[in-house]
Amino acid sequence: MLLLQAAGAQSPISLSEPGAFVVGCNYWASHAGINMWSDWRPEVVEADFRQLAAAGVRVIRVFPIWPYFQPIYAYYGGQGALKEIRFRDGPLPSEGPAHYGVSPDALKEFRTLADLAAKYDLKLVVGLVTGWMSGRLLVPPALEGKKILSDPFAVMWQVKYVRAFVQALKDHPAIIAWDLGNECDVMEEVDEGTAYTWTASIAHAIRAADATRPVLSGMHGLSPSESGSWRIEDQGELTDILTTHPYPMWTPYAGQDAKNALRTCMHAVAESRLYADVSGKPCIAEEIGMMGPMEAGDTVTAAFARTALFGLWANDCHGFMWWCAYDQNHLSFPPYEWQAVERDLGLFRTDGSAKPVLEELRKFSAFLNSLPFKKLPVRHTNAVCILTGGQDQWAVAYSAYILAKQAGVELAFQYATQPLKESGLYILPSINGTSPISRQQWLNLLEKVKGGAVLYISCNEGFLSPFNEPAGIRILSRQSRTGKVRFADVRDSAFQFETSAAGRFDIQPVSAKVLAAEPDNNPVLTVNQWGKGSVYFLTVPIENNLSNTPGAFGEQSAPYWRIYRMLADKAAIGRLVRESNPMVSVTEHSLSESARVLIAINYSSTDQVVQFPSSPERGTGKLLYGSPPVKGKYTIRANDALVITEQIK
Repeated sequence: MLLLQAAGAQSPISLSEPGAFVVGCNYWASHAGINMWSDWRPEVVEADFRQLAAAGVRVIRVFPIWPYFQPIYAYYGGQGALKEIRFRDGPLPSEGPAHYGVSPDALKEFRTLADLAAKYDLKLVVGLVTGWMSGRLLVPPALEGKKILSDPFAVMWQVKYVRAFVQALKDHPAIIAWDLGNECDVMEEVDEGTAYTWTASIAHAIRAADATRPVLSGMHGLSPSESGSWRIEDQGELTDILTTHPYPMWTPYAGQDAKNALRTCMHAVAESRLYADVSGKPCIAEEIGMMGPMEAGDTVTAAFARTALFGLWANDCHGFMWWCAYDQNHLSFPPYEWQAVERDLGLFRTDGSAKPVLEELRKFSAFLNSLPFKKLPVRHTNAVCILTGGQDQWAVAYSAYILAKQAGVELAFQYATQPLKESGLYILPSINGTSPISRQQWLNLLEKVKGGAVLYISCNEGFLSPFNEPAGIRILSRQSRTGKVRFADVRDSAFQFETSAAGRFDIQPVSAKVLAAEPDNNPVLTVNQWGKGSVYFLTVPIENNLSNTPGAFGEQSAPYWRIYRMLADKAAIGRLVRESNPMVSVTEHSLSESARVLIAINYSSTDQVVQFPSSPERGTGKLLYGSPPVKGKYTIRANDALVITEQIK
């Protein structure tokens, strides 16, 4: 595990150690954006680095533009046959990085950049194959027009480039990690086999030259499904650290609500935990931000960043890297000429003034350095969410994660083909299709229930077998719906809502108890004892529906989370604190057998008051961040947090 000590009293920097967290940003030089290498000005880079370091930035992600660093040209002979790959002004030499088409001058410039980073105690994540940037494809002239990820000739030259680059720079102490490249999955649409082969080729090329630093995926938009091309499990197998780029605008379902609202602010955490849990590898929010002033103003953007910083830190997501360091609205070449959303994304404006979001990074860095512990212990989890085939896994995972947080449940994710994680509560949300889970895995899950676990199933248009007996019901008929489903809790008439479902189950309870029903008394939610455990069945795909419903998780929406709270109560989830405010998420972290850290995050845009119910296990708390309590109640400011330590009696 790579662990580099920064100067002064700051903690060591790690991208992978549990509980470690870095605050950083992505970097293009303030004067030139992606043309910083062809318009190389080290004095500008030094001024930028000085400014960033002073603001609390510790890690920056940098990008050697691929065609600048490997400026190879193809020369052809008779009948169009390839004759030679060479530089524009001469042949490739017989040894050294230039033998692989890598420019010695470009390497010198990059080393100067790394020296300047070291001067200001900045660490570098290097995005090696930077062939895609902000809407523009950038490849060496010799490879133009080729399938970049699938053409063997193109992949061969990428491997040569990566090995030569890493070999030349691996001695530099400022470099903390190698990144495969920037969103390379965008460079070509490929199948799973090609995605796996390309990733393996580049990752192995890095490790062949430097086995001491972690390899980051650099991708975004991965899938847990076995039918996906760029799979979470594959990236976890082949790289050391996964990456999310959780922009609300570019991620399905994330941009529907206000940019400082709960759904939006929990996006980075939900996606990063999905990647980490399914892959079994650490995950970092490698790019995060807003797409300029037409998406959110400075105040809202700062609130979004503050909430995401605390959320990622509390949930062991290892880091927050803003996109990007400097605005680029003064640049007139592609991609900035083309893309309006790529011009105003910086921590600094083009006049050098800082935006409010930068102050959030600075304050959070100072907060981390003030803590009495250097690494936050990993949060306690108490439920497993199983994603299945045939469904929109991201839609389902996203909503399930939010509902769980609102209900005081801490989820870990897994995919249905993976070995079952141990838990007292299993959530099988919005199943769909005729083969959501294998027969053996379903039987394994039912055995967990017989042993005492609680299982919750919600249904889209899914099928399970055997089902009726463990669910304690008889399905008399299944038919398409023509209208909304009316959910009414039979024990609490105030808990009602309408939602959609493609089909209707006409259900006759056998051994199950009806918990909610339609107006005609047809059951919507049932529970049945199965062995020592319980099976809950919801006949509507509430998770899938909520991901497609704007405002579904706001303060004025129906309390859908109460279904998950019911599950937590049944599973007797043990927590030091159970907060009843659905806008506030509380994580618990054990410092020792007798001490815990409690982190309460207000994911809403309004102040929230919380009162942690007293329990015989809790002692006096020490405030590390936030406002002190008044008559036992804490006020957590909008999009902010409360951090306390508690002694366990």
